[in-house]
Amino acid sequence: MSQTITVKIKLLPTKEQASILYEMSQTYISVINTLVSEMVAEKKSTKKSSKDIPVHLPSAVKNQAIKDAKSVFKKTRKNQFTSVPVLKKPVCIWNNQNYSFDYTHISMPIMVNGKATKIPICALLADKDNRNFDLLTYKLGTLRITKKSNKWIAQISVTIPTTRGTGLKIMGVDLGLKVPAVAVTDDEKVCFFGNGRQNKFKKRKFRSDRKALGKKKKLNAIRRSKDKEQRWMKDQDHKTSRAIVNFAKGNKISVIRLEQLAKIRQTTRTSRKNEKNLHTWSFYRLSQFIEYKANLEGINVEYVNPAYTSQTCPKCSEKNKAQGRKYKCKCGFEKHRDIIGAMNIRYAPVVDGKSQSA
Repeated sequence: MSQTITVKIKLLPTKEQASILYEMSQTYISVINTLVSEMVAEKKSTKKSSKDIPVHLPSAVKNQAIKDAKSVFKKTRKNQFTSVPVLKKPVCIWNNQNYSFDYTHISMPIMVNGKATKIPICALLADKDNRNFDLLTYKLGTLRITKKSNKWIAQISVTIPTTRGTGLKIMGVDLGLKVPAVAVTDDEKVCFFGNGRQNKFKKRKFRSDRKALGKKKKLNAIRRSKDKEQRWMKDQDHKTSRAIVNFAKGNKISVIRLEQLAKIRQTTRTSRKNEKNLHTWSFYRLSQFIEYKANLEGINVEYVNPAYTSQTCPKCSEKNKAQGRKYKCKCGFEKHRDIIGAMNIRYAPVVDGKSQSA
């Protein structure tokens, strides 16, 4: 078993190198868009090679662009050509045979005076717990260089071998808005993760700021605010998922169970004040972060049917609706409603029917 993740590294190119990277990135997406357009018009995949593409890019990069264009075309054909994506953000990709990384520099072929020359570009790998240093000792995949917020970022895919747990100690995790996550183990250990009040306050603040910027018609500032909010939300998901996996690891959990939250925005009832948060928060991303971090630790992740997990009494199986954040059953059982959800998730039916065997 293996897991592929992406490690981000900040690049510090010279002005000349930055200019070359930008020009190459623009040419790269232009090649992909042109090839996709041609394939859509002909309704078949291209047979062109790097020799058939007269642009100033190293042949290895041209081949990667052809490969990416074919991938885009395949998805477009699968959607019956209802929409043809057009790449806009500058990006350039090298396969793992055409670059090298020595923890201080990334060396890859770039176009210098019309010729492909392998040039080292300064890289800044800053990580408080040295986690990225450890990850980059594994098998490296493609190198993707892009520009974000006037900063050059290198993204390297890393394939990490993983081992599957063989035990059957299960932990249920309930995801939500007011309480981002609640975990309950087999031996009834409970842990709350994240700060729902802080999350909602931050999102209201971002929306308020954008409303004020909208009145002043500062469109670029609004765009930057949206990007900043997305980065903040993603960071919260990373922190929450890391804390959940660490809690599972500390309690020797072999299986984490999550609700399969398909169509949650269409099926969930919520108050008007929480509606905007529901439609902007990425439950899927948080569950994916939990899954890939758990897999790296050898912990399995399973998805269960979410039906009635927050209404069923774990003691007598009667269904009751919680009043506010408190759940109370006729049999006398009382708990926080999210704890009830996590308790039921532990033993709810697994969606694909393939639960972890002991």
